[in-house]
Amino acid sequence: MFGGVFDPDEIYKKIAEKEALSNEPGFWDDNAKATKVMNDIKMLKGRIEPWISLKQSVSDLETLYELGIEENDQTLETELKEAYEKAKAEYDHQSILNLLSDEVDRNDCFLSVHAGAGGTEACDWTFMLSRMYQRWAERHGYKVEVLSQEEVEGGLKSINMRISGDYVYGYTKGEAGVHRLVRISPFDANARRHTSFASVYVFPVLDDSIEVNIDPKDLRVDTYRSGGKGGQHVNKTESAVRFTHLPTGIVVACDSERSQLMNRATAMSILRSRLYEYYKEQKEKENSKFAGEKKDISFGSQIRSYVFQPYTMVKDHRTKYSVGNIQGVMDGDIDGFLDAFLSVKWKGLPVDASDDDGDDL
Repeated sequence: MFGGVFDPDEIYKKIAEKEALSNEPGFWDDNAKATKVMNDIKMLKGRIEPWISLKQSVSDLETLYELGIEENDQTLETELKEAYEKAKAEYDHQSILNLLSDEVDRNDCFLSVHAGAGGTEACDWTFMLSRMYQRWAERHGYKVEVLSQEEVEGGLKSINMRISGDYVYGYTKGEAGVHRLVRISPFDANARRHTSFASVYVFPVLDDSIEVNIDPKDLRVDTYRSGGKGGQHVNKTESAVRFTHLPTGIVVACDSERSQLMNRATAMSILRSRLYEYYKEQKEKENSKFAGEKKDISFGSQIRSYVFQPYTMVKDHRTKYSVGNIQGVMDGDIDGFLDAFLSVKWKGLPVDASDDDGDDL
């Protein structure tokens, strides 16, 4: 019943340990630490309680089935089918959730989209993708905060946002890569079909339990006036902040707040997340010498294609999962793609789009 990597006894043990901490004298003296413990308890209970509820639902379904057989009541067939489909959908959802077992899967995420080849069309595509992820977040009750964006005529050259909620990083990490758009461009007077690209990057928001050391000597700090929304204030003071990490060349920026101090704190949080992923990837590259090849995400090797004309289809080239309702996808209905990626990874199957260039769409 509890299959996959899910261990209910281990979950109960962790809940008991953290509840014991919450009962210690002076627990609330450190509010930040106490809040984290209480959030951990809530998260752990959120993993075990749905399975208990599902187990009860299955038991009720079996009772209803036996009653229908005993009384030869054909009218229960519809009710049984509905109850079965509901239980199956919940089982599938919880099974996917159990795949999120990495140390940062439960964290919030920084998600950024950058326009690639395609000019104005690519900038419009960047805007469309950012809207898709924001709509997806809204569907799940997650909080979205735009941290920085570079607006251009026709759309966005880049946008960086923070999405907050339980297991957001775990769900979205598979979105990192190149996304391809194929459509008749509204910017082309001759109504020709265009292909555009945008890159998506996803990084976990790190808490204090994960250590990433940054030497101040390795940083170049630039401040500048924000050109975005926010009234006259942001155009008069250099509140926006840009960090360049010299050893790796990683650049991050934040201009969402009027306070330079707050923008610096947010930019540092983004940099910590970027460096965590960077060093993790470097370590995986070293390990891949002994444990198989790991492909880099490189521009020009799209992970997913979105075709608007001459037909409609969205296809993930890694999992081969596809849907025809492209408008639903653009309105944030992307859970099928997220679940398919997690399922393939969990089964240990290769996740590689290099052998599928999308020409069969």
